[in-house]
Amino acid sequence: MSITQAILGKIFQSAGKSPSQKEMSFLEHLDELRSKIIKALIGILIGTILCVFFADFIVQNVLLHPLRSVGLKTQVLSPYGIVMLYMEAVLICGIILSMPYTIYCLWTFVAPGLLPKERRYISRIVFFTSFCFFAGVVFGYYVLLPTALTFFSTFGTQNIELHIALDQYVSFMLTLLLGAGLVFELPMISYFLSKMGILSPKFMRKYRRHAIVVIFIISAVVTPTPDMVTQTLLALPMYLLYEVSIFISKYSQKKTAASPEDAA
Repeated sequence: MSITQAILGKIFQSAGKSPSQKEMSFLEHLDELRSKIIKALIGILIGTILCVFFADFIVQNVLLHPLRSVGLKTQVLSPYGIVMLYMEAVLICGIILSMPYTIYCLWTFVAPGLLPKERRYISRIVFFTSFCFFAGVVFGYYVLLPTALTFFSTFGTQNIELHIALDQYVSFMLTLLLGAGLVFELPMISYFLSKMGILSPKFMRKYRRHAIVVIFIISAVVTPTPDMVTQTLLALPMYLLYEVSIFISKYSQKKTAASPEDAA
């Protein structure tokens, strides 16, 4: 059974409506999705506005600090480059800052398809999902980003100096941090797939070797650098998270089997 079928089946099962009402319920479901997306965008807008007041600190002490720490210089290649830099910096920080609220909107959208007992854990779900995301962002900022920049700073000669264009640096940093944040959501993903009966510890152990190959492929895609050092630094915690996910999947299935409401 696919993930989509499992989710829709659970929604209709919890709704307890007739086939004619299911169609209306689905349309209302789409309307609710639109409402949650609008609320999430409003949250991002508010987070961005708050970051505007700290724009100088964000640019000088957060965005450019990793470059200065390895002795790299930046340059602006367009007349409006600095203005775009500040706009992108506050937008990125606004997205990251509002991520818990975005996750909350996501789970309140899914809540009608959950059992009453499961709905009580939404606050915990939002907390742990946000924690995993921020842990990935912190790991990307303090480990992956300095390692990649240090690797780049080793290249250059007396006739060739490395100057990084700010727009490309911002794009590089955004891809790295958001990619690391999403990768660190693996334990939460495995938990819910196990709760839905799609994933099992036995399956994860059986295809561990295949997962290692996939992990290195994902790390190569997420890290926009050609060096193996940065890719390996992301692949190692991903593998550790995979092993942790096996125990989480086992715990999730035991808890589901022990719950009479979930079994019903």
